[in-house]
Amino acid sequence: METIGHWVRGRSVEGRSGRTGAVFDPAAGRQIATVDLASAAEVDDVVEVATDAAAGWAEASLTTRANVMFKFRELIDGHREQLAAAVTRQHGKVRSDALGEVARGLECVEFACGLPNLLKGSFSPQVSGGVDVHTMLEPVGTVAGITPFNFPVMVPLWMLSNALACGNAFVLKPSEKDPAPALLLARLAQQAGLPDGVFNVVQGDSEAVNALLSHPGVDAVSFVGSTPVARHVFETGTRHGKRVQALGGAKNHMVVLPDADVDVAADAAVSAGYGSAGERCMAISVVVAVGDVADRLVDAIGARIPEVVVGPGDDPASMMGPLITREHRERVRSYVQGAAGEGARVVVDGSDVDLGEGFYLGCSLLDGVRPGMRVYDDEIFGPVLGVVRVGSVDEAVALINANPYGNGVAIFTRDGGAARRFQRAVKVGMVGVNVPIPVPVASHSFGGWKDSIFGDSPIYGPEGIRFYTRPKVVTTRWPETAGRLDLGFPTGN
Repeated sequence: METIGHWVRGRSVEGRSGRTGAVFDPAAGRQIATVDLASAAEVDDVVEVATDAAAGWAEASLTTRANVMFKFRELIDGHREQLAAAVTRQHGKVRSDALGEVARGLECVEFACGLPNLLKGSFSPQVSGGVDVHTMLEPVGTVAGITPFNFPVMVPLWMLSNALACGNAFVLKPSEKDPAPALLLARLAQQAGLPDGVFNVVQGDSEAVNALLSHPGVDAVSFVGSTPVARHVFETGTRHGKRVQALGGAKNHMVVLPDADVDVAADAAVSAGYGSAGERCMAISVVVAVGDVADRLVDAIGARIPEVVVGPGDDPASMMGPLITREHRERVRSYVQGAAGEGARVVVDGSDVDLGEGFYLGCSLLDGVRPGMRVYDDEIFGPVLGVVRVGSVDEAVALINANPYGNGVAIFTRDGGAARRFQRAVKVGMVGVNVPIPVPVASHSFGGWKDSIFGDSPIYGPEGIRFYTRPKVVTTRWPETAGRLDLGFPTGN
């Protein structure tokens, strides 16, 4: 059976800890590989390698770095199918969804290719007599990226594209559930001309995470995952003096007004709720039906669910693949099976799909969901869509604003005034108007509010450049005549 190891100093490295984890094919429900789980001592070695390489990479010219990023972009583009196949193999998502993940990650590399412009500083001449001031952006040093299982290509590219372009070394700790895509990215970066040691991959579990968070050689940490872990990453990393951006969980609402096109809204709800088996941090998990649109909308969503073909990700007919693990499938199933006992109406029960040994569930639709129910309060992270009925847009806004999460939200309406009021009133970081999954393009930043983010920095885009650099301000004077003693504080005159 294949053993998946680390990537250090430009080559594959076997683990030394003696600990391994199981990697499954979720579609078949069987183990296909083992992954080495790094010890704290192994993390020490990787960080030392990255720190040594960081100094030379930071001194590389902007042209050199840009050339590497452009070549990296071309290599990813040329290996779309290989990357998508690796995602499908270990995560389970269907081919079209995996290719979409690669495409969105590629946008971040393309953004980073503009680094000569992105890293421009500022200059103020003659701020005082013969005195100029300029600000330049320098890399922070060694950056650790801790990424989730649900986007094993896209989320690492969110982080490493800007981090590398800004002149940092990068240590990636991918999810141990689907670790292979990270190694493919590392090989492509090496082929692009990235110096050995600048980009390293350390496989592992919580021991590796905690070692990175406390390591004095790690200067910054980027994280995407669940809210409890995001809070731990932020608190632990900042306690050890690091800058940290930690994106957590979500409970994304989609508000549908009575004037909306019900067919369009139903298509959006099914696509955004059940795509990737609901294992997206931007998945719609709650539909908020306003007024008399509720019955029509529930019927329309329910009518579409039988059209969703569940099956292996490498089957062209499949529209939704399996969940990541057997344990996660059983957790998601328990929400559906307990919904009626909480007072919800189970419109469609997809919890008993039988497709062999794979970790499959069908699409479930619950009506009459309310705050206080587990199916509303918890981030289920599976193909379960709940419908909450409210009487007005104001009630919808109050419901969303009371929720502890604030990652993404959508509104479907033909009323531009209502949409504008909604987007200003709602306390959520990313808002879609007739767009069910409002993931920004790479030139904007991704990040929620409230318990969906810890720290003050969203990820990628302009905020990513700011996070992975620190400003240095230089004040200069070139005196033309001899100076004189002056103990007064400079006033700028």
